[in-house]
Amino acid sequence: MSSAAGSAQAQLQVFQDALERFRTDGLSAHDLSDLARGQSVLLAALPDKFSEVLHQLMDRLESSALFSEESCSFSQRDLVDSLQMWADKAAIRISNSPSA
Repeated sequence: MSSAAGSAQAQLQVFQDALERFRTDGLSAHDLSDLARGQSVLLAALPDKFSEVLHQLMDRLESSALFSEESCSFSQRDLVDSLQMWADKAAIRISNSPSA
């Protein structure tokens, strides 16, 4: 595995750990969003569409945190599930990349 792929994998693990902390109320939506958006090596290792999707999901998650579950059009549970799916697909993409 190249050092770039290793760094991307490490940043993906940091994101997945943060997502788990968010699930257990150990991390705020804003903090998760800041962390996710700051994973520059990970995002650079993935196609542009991954960044677009992640940013859209983070925007929705931050918006959902401003309202109670009942009054928000975005379900936090569904968003967390979508973020996990994003992370799973990112892991596959990184592990299948030619530089991995």
